[in-house]
Amino acid sequence: MQLTVNGKTLEVDAEPDMPLLWLLRDVLHLTGTKFGCGIALCGACTVQLDGQAVRSCVLPASAAVGKQIRTIEALASNGVPHPLQAAWIAEQVPQCGYCQSGMLMAAASLLASKPHPTDAEIDAAMTHICRCGSYQRVRAAIHRAAGSAA
Repeated sequence: MQLTVNGKTLEVDAEPDMPLLWLLRDVLHLTGTKFGCGIALCGACTVQLDGQAVRSCVLPASAAVGKQIRTIEALASNGVPHPLQAAWIAEQVPQCGYCQSGMLMAAASLLASKPHPTDAEIDAAMTHICRCGSYQRVRAAIHRAAGSAA
């Protein structure tokens, strides 16, 4: 399969029905995307496909052919943290951090489509399960990154 991952076109030798998550982690060694539940519930595996947040644990790799795949490894640009990454640090969002790469990718998709989201829009977009319960800090970090922090 030919896939475009983080701006690079790659020839990948994998079964078409292999979940994109495992292709990213085990074949391409991009381990920032995490396995959580395996049933698209928790969101730890969230990546962007053509700019949209998707759960990679249930998406067959073949479904990503011809599309732009973006992982957490490409969120920063030229070594400069994405505004969300800076806001995540400023708001002290992570505790254990396991779900954070998926949350950041979903938040980046949200801000790309809604540069100044409301609390309700954030809540609707951020459907991840965080065992540490950092939801209020996630919301604050998204507002900060959008330039609307209180």
